[in-house]
Amino acid sequence: MQEIKIIEIKDKGYPQDLKKIKDAPKVLYYIGILPNPDERCLAIVGTRRYSPYGQQVALKMAGELADSGLTIVSGLAPGIDTFSHRAVVEKRKRTIAVLGTGLDEKSIYPQTNLDLSRKIIEHGGCLISELPEGTQGSKFSFPRRNRIISGLSSAVLVIEAKEKSGSLITADCAIKQNKKLFAIPGQIYSSNAAGPNGLIKKGAKLITSSTDVLNELGLQFQQPLQSCAEAENDEEKLILEVLENEPLHVDKIIEKTKLNASVVATTLALMEISGKVRSLRANTYSLN
Repeated sequence: MQEIKIIEIKDKGYPQDLKKIKDAPKVLYYIGILPNPDERCLAIVGTRRYSPYGQQVALKMAGELADSGLTIVSGLAPGIDTFSHRAVVEKRKRTIAVLGTGLDEKSIYPQTNLDLSRKIIEHGGCLISELPEGTQGSKFSFPRRNRIISGLSSAVLVIEAKEKSGSLITADCAIKQNKKLFAIPGQIYSSNAAGPNGLIKKGAKLITSSTDVLNELGLQFQQPLQSCAEAENDEEKLILEVLENEPLHVDKIIEKTKLNASVVATTLALMEISGKVRSLRANTYSLN
């Protein structure tokens, strides 16, 4: 890991958008490249206890928006944050992680994201914290860092969040900082949808595609957002068709395609290698 650097609020290179918020940190610790005044940043946040739907949305949205020139900001936490950073790193694009711990490798939380934090730096991103080296996270430090996530960003996008999720603290910070607030709608009986659906009822912009986000920010695509996967055989064609609208468990894929279980398993493995599908948790697959 690179050397941890320090910048004060009075210094020229201190992020301009962050400097404007009421309780901006007097000092920032960082590794990598801080955002410049012309950079457009979007925060993506959500629950640690994600669903396959939330995982799919985070991976797809973060990747597409990074392709379109936005810098994705999140908190490196397990779940939606991790998927958002990972999608950008996979594209070899820039993402910023705001931590509620010190930036030394022993303090970074979660430790399972240590390799991801290194890749963020490797691809021109940045790790930021208001806490000095050696500081462990606490029940106070993680909520506090949320104001920095929104403060660095032009807007905040909430993907999945329970009614009392920490992601809603970030949303509240965005409102207080006069930032745009976006939310992904979810099923009304899903606890993970309670947060975003509640935000939409209170005035957050309902988002169903990356195009919605870019339109709200007055931006245009810098390149095509997605390319259609081409089936190499009849089995792949059937699987692509049943995954077109939503991620599915492998048992449901077998049921809908009426293919033999071993054929589905082999075909999915080959399709994952070729990048046509992505494996989510619990034997669930989605289009990549």
